Amino acid sequence: MFDFDGTIISGYSATAMLREKFQRREMSVEEIAETAQVLAQHSLGSIGFSGLMSAAAKFMKGVEEESFTQFGEELYKKHIARKIYPETRAIIEAHQAKGHRVAIISSATIYQIEPTARDLGIADIKCSAYEIEDGVFTGEIVRPLCFGEGKVLAAEELAEEYGLDLDNSFFYSDSDDDIELLERVGHPRPLNPNMKLKAIADERNWPVQRFASRGTPSWIDYTRTIYATGSLVGAFAAGLPIWALTRSQREAVNFSMGLFGDFATAITGVELEVEDERHLWSSRPCVFIFNHQSKADVMILAKLIRRDMGGVGKKEIKDIPVLGKLMEWGGTVFVDRADGKSAIKAMEPLVDAIQKDGKSICIAPEGTRSLTPKLEPFKKGAFHLAMQAGVPIVPIVIHNATDVAPKNEFVMRPATVRVTVLPPVDTSKWSAKTMNAHVRDVRNMFLRTLGQEEDAAAPAATSEPGTKAAAARAAPKKPAAKKAAPARKPATRKGKTG
Repeated sequence: MFDFDGTIISGYSATAMLREKFQRREMSVEEIAETAQVLAQHSLGSIGFSGLMSAAAKFMKGVEEESFTQFGEELYKKHIARKIYPETRAIIEAHQAKGHRVAIISSATIYQIEPTARDLGIADIKCSAYEIEDGVFTGEIVRPLCFGEGKVLAAEELAEEYGLDLDNSFFYSDSDDDIELLERVGHPRPLNPNMKLKAIADERNWPVQRFASRGTPSWIDYTRTIYATGSLVGAFAAGLPIWALTRSQREAVNFSMGLFGDFATAITGVELEVEDERHLWSSRPCVFIFNHQSKADVMILAKLIRRDMGGVGKKEIKDIPVLGKLMEWGGTVFVDRADGKSAIKAMEPLVDAIQKDGKSICIAPEGTRSLTPKLEPFKKGAFHLAMQAGVPIVPIVIHNATDVAPKNEFVMRPATVRVTVLPPVDTSKWSAKTMNAHVRDVRNMFLRTLGQEEDAAAPAATSEPGTKAAAARAAPKKPAAKKAAPARKPATRKGKTG
């Protein structure tokens, strides 16, 4: 069992929610003032968690639950996904690998938790709930709340439902507010504990873990990131004398690319553990495809591939001062992802670069960075390119670049990134008619290597990269949001509860 705020994610989801509502100007001046007053009273101990939730529920009165469910999805994409501790994700996956039932027990609401739970493969959620009548919030809360002793009641419900033994169960939390449930289970596990919980843990010899991979970055993290980003300019400047003396732009770019990869990974503290690195060199020229998790992927690929490479980027990058020109000079082709015909036409020079210049092209078939390590659907552009150029595809599987910098995060942090280079895939017998099957097969290679569930029957993305229709067809349908069960059924309830 896992607490949510401070344990699975860094910080508080409620804070992110308030910030987002404020940025959207969805809070009136009166609401802002009242919220500030309630938060101040709570921090001073004048009101408890129940009072805090009651005040929040009043602001919800008359709001349709469906709109708030959608708000929770948007909140996850913009703010919460990048706050997930990779270490906690690893702990959850380790429990799941052992066949343990994993649940979230949190005082937050389902709208803050469910998208993250879905990403982590957690089906069981016990949390606090607002009262709902006919699909609309009534302005009241469902009691008892999932807080303090309420979390113990929630855990006991789970134990009864699934025949579990709490004396043989684990509970992970960051706060002494959860001391009742920590004392109730056989294996209390403080994660990132506050001062009070740390003191209790030390006294009782509970194992404590702290993670620094998320949360407020240090000035060193900012410095590392700025230097790493700026090193692209310095690396290409260092290659200019080679170009001037040898008249070979290719040799200058090769030198600069390798230098950038080495310097940027070193300055950010990113170490690579590469499996089957020999496949990077055995079948060039080729089309390298990789799963795109992080902006750190650029420096990782530069360090791995090093020379005779070109790439594809979205056209917006071309307009970035200095960076756009440097990437264009380095062999990047920019495409308009909203214009399928333009994207296809832009691929034509890449075929020449492969066949005439012997360059290898590096493409992310997902089309953009994913929010989490979960693999997104593949588009077919890279596969058509390899088939037309008559070269193999070499899959580069990046396991955990999100540890360095998840999507929407500026700062890059030190991490050890695992990379697996799969054997070259022969494309000589491919045809347009069988392309969907080939894309699916290669994507399944990634899924197997990442330890994710394979796609046995569903078709791959069926349109060329860059089209809005392709994105719509490729996107998985969102499952219906689960309803949170309150810690214990209240004596009376109005209609449906969330």
